[in-house]
Amino acid sequence: MKCKHFIYILLFIFGTGMMQAQVKFDAKVSKKKIGINERLRIDFEMNKDGDNFNPPAFEGFDVVGGPNQAISNSYINGKRSYSKTYSYFLSPQSQGNFTIAQATIEIDGETYKTLPVSVIVTSAVEVPKNGNDATYVASENVHLVAEISNSSPYLNEAITVVYKMYVSHDVSITSTWREVDTPKYADFWSQNINNQGNFKIYEGKYQGEDYRYVILRTTVLYPQKTGKLEIEPLTLDVPIDVPGNRRDIFGRRMTTRVNKKISAGKRSISVKPLPADGRPDNFNGAVGDFDFNVTANKTTLDANESLELNVKISGKGNLKLFELPTPKLPSSLEVYDPERKENVRTDRSGMNGNINETFTVVPQNQGIYPIRPITFSYFNPKTEKYVTIASKEIVIDVENGPIATVPAVSNNGDGNQKAVVAAKSQFEYIKLNTNLKPINQDPFFKSTLFWSLLGGPLLLIPLFILVGNKRRERRSDVQGNKLRKANRLAKKYLSEAKKNVGDKVVFYEALERALHNYLKAKLSIETSEFDKEYIARLLEERNVEVATISQFTGLLQSCEYARYSPASNVTIQQDYNKAVETISAIDKQIQYR
Repeated sequence: MKCKHFIYILLFIFGTGMMQAQVKFDAKVSKKKIGINERLRIDFEMNKDGDNFNPPAFEGFDVVGGPNQAISNSYINGKRSYSKTYSYFLSPQSQGNFTIAQATIEIDGETYKTLPVSVIVTSAVEVPKNGNDATYVASENVHLVAEISNSSPYLNEAITVVYKMYVSHDVSITSTWREVDTPKYADFWSQNINNQGNFKIYEGKYQGEDYRYVILRTTVLYPQKTGKLEIEPLTLDVPIDVPGNRRDIFGRRMTTRVNKKISAGKRSISVKPLPADGRPDNFNGAVGDFDFNVTANKTTLDANESLELNVKISGKGNLKLFELPTPKLPSSLEVYDPERKENVRTDRSGMNGNINETFTVVPQNQGIYPIRPITFSYFNPKTEKYVTIASKEIVIDVENGPIATVPAVSNNGDGNQKAVVAAKSQFEYIKLNTNLKPINQDPFFKSTLFWSLLGGPLLLIPLFILVGNKRRERRSDVQGNKLRKANRLAKKYLSEAKKNVGDKVVFYEALERALHNYLKAKLSIETSEFDKEYIARLLEERNVEVATISQFTGLLQSCEYARYSPASNVTIQQDYNKAVETISAIDKQIQYR
């Protein structure tokens, strides 16, 4: 009896093992060797339903179709036959030997894996010219072309790459394509002019045949190296609708959609170096056709009054790829860092527009200051010659202000120095014409002048005592003295602004300069350190009230924006009064270390 039970147990174990052994999960490919222009189909088949199917990564391939799922369930001679398949369509990325890794699935709580599959990808093979094959028809009727405006440019000369997709009238594209490879342009300065979402269809010729085409993208390139440079290809995965021979119930031809990978191909250009003959010493890499000028918004002013010196380059070329020349000014002219403005647009012909650098210049002393001509050189690729443009000399006449004890020197940039011409009124205090009178022969002793000089001091003693008492009383009034001193200081710094209350632009320039000069005197800081947050921190460290600091920084901000926005005379007067109150308040509250 025990032996019989033992046999039953063995049969059960063996039967269970046979049931488990009957589960099949395999990977099958349509070909083991394909060309790079062909597609591969891979099927993952199982004879029992499962869960959590996990495909491999398909390294070296792009998935252009799938997963497609098919289930077959049939009964033959009373026996059930079941099959489930996951199918993928793959497009190779490059030539070589590739291994498709294992796929996994869970069946009855167990995990099953397929065996790895090896595939060899060769060079392109000839596609059979079968007019009934949708893949062949798609490959013959859709083409991607990269048109280059100039295959032999100079260094930093603009070229344009236009990507066009040609589609014949035998097929159509009704769905959005996908970029597979996008060019990086490693050796170029580049900017794309995209047409995505706004494509216009043109009629044209491709290899002598009538085609429709769209411009996918226009890219402007400026080569940054000489020699042979390669432009990487643009590759797209395009869904193409190919009409077939079958028709629907309405008589219309039924179409088959084919996903086709098309590429513009790799292109090469030969970049020429800029010629060495005739290259100016001040050439800094500008290539194109430019205009150059230097202007000042005024040439006659007073000391500590500002003017704007504008350096402008306009035209067509690599505007963003070189530095503007810097003016060389006399040492008595204080120059601030320039404000740079770019008005450059890029179209199919390259960059065009203008670049401005505006320098704020503040003379410290009176005199006549020549600003020597500035030169700018560029290479014109059309004429293949260098061009040098020189600006006009600008003479700044500072009429009023302190007189410099040491003559200022102007540097014209070529190593030669030129002394600044002094103002005509510099030596007017020296009297050149005499006005002599004969000496009075009357005796001085016991004269009216003698008794006046002798008794006058005695009569002035009571006046001195009265003035002294008043002076002591005023000195003892600490708060009053602080207030009077602060008001005098505020009016001193704001005197120029008060003169120009009727002129908004000049007023706010003078007001801003007065606030800056006050800070320089009180906080011992340089012009380059004018930052609102830094100024607020310094004032706070010196025990200035937060409300006063906020009012001062608000005034600075008003000066920055008020010149470019409308302001009435009432607003200007209010800003002036507020400036007097704020400077006066800071001077009373500030404590020195």
